[in-house]
Amino acid sequence: MVPNPSNRRWECRAVRLTLRHPWTTAQSTSEYRDTIHVRLTSEGVTGVGEGAPIARYQETAEEGCRMIESLRPFLEGSDPWRHEKLLAEISERVPGQFAAKASIDVALFDWVGRKLGVPLYRLFGLDPDSAPSTSLSIGIDDPGATRQKVLEAEPFPTLKLKMGLRSDEATLAAVRSVTQKPLRVDANEGWRDKETALRKLRWLEKQRVELVEQPMPASMLEETRWLRRRVQIPIFADEAATSPAALPALVGAYDGVNIKLDKCGGIQPALRMIHTARALGLKVMLGCMVSSSVSITAAAHLSPLVDFADLDGNLLISNDPYRGVTVRSGKLVLPPGPGLGVMPLGVS
Repeated sequence: MVPNPSNRRWECRAVRLTLRHPWTTAQSTSEYRDTIHVRLTSEGVTGVGEGAPIARYQETAEEGCRMIESLRPFLEGSDPWRHEKLLAEISERVPGQFAAKASIDVALFDWVGRKLGVPLYRLFGLDPDSAPSTSLSIGIDDPGATRQKVLEAEPFPTLKLKMGLRSDEATLAAVRSVTQKPLRVDANEGWRDKETALRKLRWLEKQRVELVEQPMPASMLEETRWLRRRVQIPIFADEAATSPAALPALVGAYDGVNIKLDKCGGIQPALRMIHTARALGLKVMLGCMVSSSVSITAAAHLSPLVDFADLDGNLLISNDPYRGVTVRSGKLVLPPGPGLGVMPLGVS
């Protein structure tokens, strides 16, 4: 830690994001989500970051902001140019709290990019034109509401359906009554025994479904390995893919992994997970939580590296305080500005 000669300042607050539709998965239903927003100001430049706490891992925005506030003396005395060391020290000091760590990580990378005057994709040596299309997620709902959500998603070439409840068949029937688009399915650990999961996956194989995420609880690794040997449809890990160190054990049980900045702790660990997954022969999806354009844009800067994108969290809310990555006919369009390239709404 060094003195703070440049009036370095870290700020944190919880921001409530309102969903356009009630958001239901196999685990919960909500009408809003609270995310952690931070600002790093140093040397005349401000970087912004966001992390979306994941209830499954017992994280909240309030606790995340409290953790960041407890680190304020350390953060404000640390050189943001040495972000590799800074993030490593935070990881050692604080167990868990990955969404809060992600908000710090993203703010640091945004600050560095803004100071250098380059967008993050250029900092990483990536081609923005190689950004993939994103799917749009459809939360669990009654058939009428599901059909309406699908109609609203007309510009998107691929949809992602939340499943994992007894309504799975009705959900898919409602979708197929209005579209024959390719689908992806996320069961959110909802099928709790291997026989049920096997029946569901064999059914989905006949429904033009590209892949299925986390059909069984993350702890049921051997059962998922058993399942993998009996179906043709690709199986992706989500809740089971939490860090680079978690990936080797997934080989043979999963075909790919869904990497989320909020789940692993930010851009830096997400990059490590992408490269680790590639080395292990796993396909890679970049996913997200419900969040603003800050978090979604941060992930989008890494999207030229991956096979699939599910970066739609900002499209599910009605009060996004920023604008950043956009979507054109489903394809992610990265902003050209420095750092993340995000701007507060109302600022030109």
